[in-house]
Amino acid sequence: MHPVLAEALIKRRTVVVDLSLIIGGSLFIAAMAQLSISLLPFSPVPITGQTFAVLLVGMAFGSRRGALTLLAYLAEGAAGLPVFAEARSGMATILGPTGGYIVGFIAAAWVVGKLAERGFDRSFFQTLGAMVVGNAIIYLFGVAWLSRFVGGFVGDSGALALGMDPFLRGDAVKAVLAALLLPSAWKLLGKNN
Repeated sequence: MHPVLAEALIKRRTVVVDLSLIIGGSLFIAAMAQLSISLLPFSPVPITGQTFAVLLVGMAFGSRRGALTLLAYLAEGAAGLPVFAEARSGMATILGPTGGYIVGFIAAAWVVGKLAERGFDRSFFQTLGAMVVGNAIIYLFGVAWLSRFVGGFVGDSGALALGMDPFLRGDAVKAVLAALLLPSAWKLLGKNN
């Protein structure tokens, strides 16, 4: 097992440090969710910086802290704080068309965090691979849930066309950016193994 970036940067781990990381990470995700472009009437799912933040936090914090950060984010939104895309909040958002993506964030953060704990955040191609896996998990949850609202998976108005296809290029750019950032951070720290 390898230390993740947060552990390399912050040597002293306490409950207060972990809570600060979790809350700070959830606020970072909330801020990135507000970088949003609505695709309505083409898709009920907006393009945001949210997935980039989710996967970056998952890899930088590790599986446990990453998943807890996303659980905190979900709880903040459920409690009415405007943390979701387009400053939305509440159970209506979680249970609405984009809810599967929000729940998928938790699983994706845990998985990419596990990959980071195995050293996948140290090189460009391994980080890129981890980002692809994380995005696939988000799509799995999101598209499956969205299909309930749009009447299926295929066709011009199916969940794949509305909830995945418009986002693939942007997610590829975000994955490459993360694959440049994480290994670069390790190099700056002088720790690449």
